[in-house]
Amino acid sequence: MSELLCFTEIAGLRAHINELKSQGKVIGLIPTMGNLHAGHLKLITAAKQKCDRVICSIFVNPMQFAANEDLDTYPRTLEQDKAGLLETGCDCLFYPEISEIYPLGLQTQTVVSVPELGTSHCGSSRPGHFDGVTTVVSKLFNICQPDVAFFGLKDYQQFLIIQKMVSDLLFPIELVGVETEREPDGLAISSRNNYLTQEQRQLAPALYRILQGIRAELTAGNREFRALEASGRASLSAAGLKPDYFAICNAGSLQAAQPDDLELVILAAAHLGKARLIDNVRLSLNRH
Repeated sequence: MSELLCFTEIAGLRAHINELKSQGKVIGLIPTMGNLHAGHLKLITAAKQKCDRVICSIFVNPMQFAANEDLDTYPRTLEQDKAGLLETGCDCLFYPEISEIYPLGLQTQTVVSVPELGTSHCGSSRPGHFDGVTTVVSKLFNICQPDVAFFGLKDYQQFLIIQKMVSDLLFPIELVGVETEREPDGLAISSRNNYLTQEQRQLAPALYRILQGIRAELTAGNREFRALEASGRASLSAAGLKPDYFAICNAGSLQAAQPDDLELVILAAAHLGKARLIDNVRLSLNRH
């Protein structure tokens, strides 16, 4: 399709989706908060390879921001986003107002909460954040009725949480995780990178370098997980970043890694000026 169909209201979008469903089209969904970058557009490309029609949603979700977070200043670039979606071949954009998604406000909104997976790491640093994510994603799944939904693996904890929600609530949706898109120096591409000053931007790639260094230690046979975590935090501080967390985890449960775990993920978050950066690396260990 050479045009981007745009909807702001649920009723119009649902009518369009019903028509696509009647034609047997496979629908892909990419939920976003806008300010689209190469990572988002990589999701669109992945969706186009697997689906007949691709829907992107743009909604800066107030439910996943705490009172002291950047809801009001979160970058909003709708016209630029539309151009990127059109160029990448997205078929449909859904960009509702807050009143369309939360017509009765947030105070009485039913909350979708995934236990255990959402309480640690980013969940403990940002209480309530993942409840906001799972609630709005469940709404978007119900509105858009996708066959497949695509998420970036930079937010690895978020991906596992949504995966569990889909399983627990029996959504008939296939989830596809797409690998993190990076700058040439390794920094994970993120809308919040816009908050970095030029000097901070030079420091930011240290997060990925340190993750890679700890992964190399693990691959070489080091199983001193807690000591490696402490080393990772110290390295972040030495590089000029303020560590939030640095955790070596079971890749499925996100619990602290144990000696017999073979599938691991190293999760890290750090503050750098106004930006909070998150990243992760995953690895498989051989049983010796």
